Amino acid sequence: MADYSQTENHSDNTAIVIGASSKIAIALIKRLSASSSSTDVVAISRQIDSLESAGFNNNVSLVQSDYSDKSIREICAQLKILKGQVSHVFICNGILHNADIAPEKRLDDISADNLHGVFAVNAVIPMLWIKHLKPVLAGSRDCVVTAFSARIGSIEDNQRGGWYSYRASKAALNMLLKNSAIEYARIAKGVRFLVFHPGTTDTPLSKPFQKFVSEDQLFTPEFVAERLVGLVGNDVNDKSIQFLDWDGKPIPW
Repeated sequence: MADYSQTENHSDNTAIVIGASSKIAIALIKRLSASSSSTDVVAISRQIDSLESAGFNNNVSLVQSDYSDKSIREICAQLKILKGQVSHVFICNGILHNADIAPEKRLDDISADNLHGVFAVNAVIPMLWIKHLKPVLAGSRDCVVTAFSARIGSIEDNQRGGWYSYRASKAALNMLLKNSAIEYARIAKGVRFLVFHPGTTDTPLSKPFQKFVSEDQLFTPEFVAERLVGLVGNDVNDKSIQFLDWDGKPIPW
């Protein structure tokens, strides 16, 4: 892990990417680190080995975390050296399914273990980062904090039901972020929050469900990264928090 407390030279334009081993995050890191603005990138992941062969530029620092509260707290304590220099935070963590978890179609499919597991990744871990990054982001520096949510987490937009854990965990994340934006406005007036729906992207997360998606609605990670960088670079809106899709269109909460 890079020890920022022992490093003298830092860019005044640093992006922090959390959940950095996802396909979208990797595409995002490559776009950010290759930009003309000379952005340094701190890439945080549980699976650090998979990132070492990603071919990142030298301005990308890799940090490993097991996403425990202790690990997150210790990493953020080291990142305090970057106070006033962080322009973007991207929280890309998310789970829809794995070998033990599948989206629930019916109430009968719900289990306590699955609910706890999905909520832990989709809502709890992002909020621990938001909590411990407060001393890093406090102040007047303009910064956009983006968290990956989903349209399916919109309560108003839910017309079909199902997918209980995923829907509910994303809805919980949305409310937690809205609360966070209110509190951050008191201590870090330059921080804005973006709750981001990337659309259906060609990644392992969506792979089992891609047969239901038309070709023109299945996006590459590179396309989503490009759209996201465009959105966070748009400073025309001074709202403390927005819930937007990949095309910049608002989603009802």
